[in-house]
Parts: sequence; structure tokens; C-alpha cells
Amino acid sequence: NGLKMRPNQVEPIIELKHLVQNQGVTFDLTFTEQVISELIKGLDLLTLRKAKFTGTVLPLSKGDWELSGTLGATVEQPCSLTLEPVRTRIDARVLRKYRRSPAKLSATGPDNEIPDDDSEEQLGEIIEIVRVFSEALSLELPDYPRSENSEVTSAEYGPPGIAPMTDDSTKPFSILSNLKDKLK
Repeated sequence: NGLKMRPNQVEPIIELKHLVQNQGVTFDLTFTEQVISELIKGLDLLTLRKAKFTGTVLPLSKGDWELSGTLGATVEQPCSLTLEPVRTRIDARVLRKYRRSPAKLSATGPDNEIPDDDSEEQLGEIIEIVRVFSEALSLELPDYPRSENSEVTSAEYGPPGIAPMTDDSTKPFSILSNLKDKLK
């Protein structure tokens, strides 16, 4: 079916040389404790539970392949303000296209734009399912997780006798408004 394990490897891979060009392969993975602990460390999580990745790898055209799937995971991250654990449930669609010749990017000049389809990758000999899961999960993680009882506080500092600088005082229209009030 194309889903293979290398010797001494705990991560599932799909070896494309074993796939038939007009047939695909389905996968339904739950990860071992070793893989889970590596994902926790690599993604800087507190916990990772109910991690599951299901989908298919189907042929496109001319030897290209498409991985389409759904990932699910319950993660705990430290709150960005209090460091308390914040639990988040993530369920997301994953799409990767493995092409012999993906869209090329120019490193310099006006042509260095990102292509419309950022799901394309260079076709190799294998598809590492855990790497795809890890990359997709990292994109779905909240950037600044916050616990329910955390709130942003601000502190104002300045030399004696001078009004401290605040976020509002650095805004151009706020400065003009203050100038207008002084001129009255």
C-alpha cells in the first residue's frame, strides 16, 4: 500500500517508488509515545494529546502526487503572559502537492514573489508523514496563547517632571490632538 517503515525508524513514510501511478494510498495514523515526545520538544509544547493524521496520497499528472488529509490534536502551550498551561484543540485540513518541478522563486529582483500555491514541494523519493504533520500543526498553533484569567497590563516610566511616553502619545494624530488642546 506504499506506507513503509525503514529499519530502526519509528516514523511512517510513504515510499513513492512503491506506489502505482494510477492508484493512491490512504493513511490513518496515531503516533507512538516516542514520536509524540519528539513533537512536543520540537514544537515547544507542554503536552500533545489525541494526535491523529488521516488522509490520502493520490497521483496528479506526470508523476506528481498530492497529499490531502486532516490533522487533529489537543495541545497545551504556556500562556504568553502568565506561563500557565493553555489547552487548544486543533482540527485542520492539510494539502501538499509533490511535483517534479515546483514553481521556482527568484532570489532577487521584482520576481521574488511567493507563488499563489504555497502547498507545492519538490518531489523526492519519500513523503515523511510526521514531518508533514509537524509542519501543518506548527502553522495552526496559536502564536500567543493566553489563559482565560490573564490580562495585559501596562507600566509607564519616565524621568521626574516629564509625562511618561505611552502607546497613545506616540500616535501622530494623538500628538496633534494634544498640540491643539495646548493652543486653545
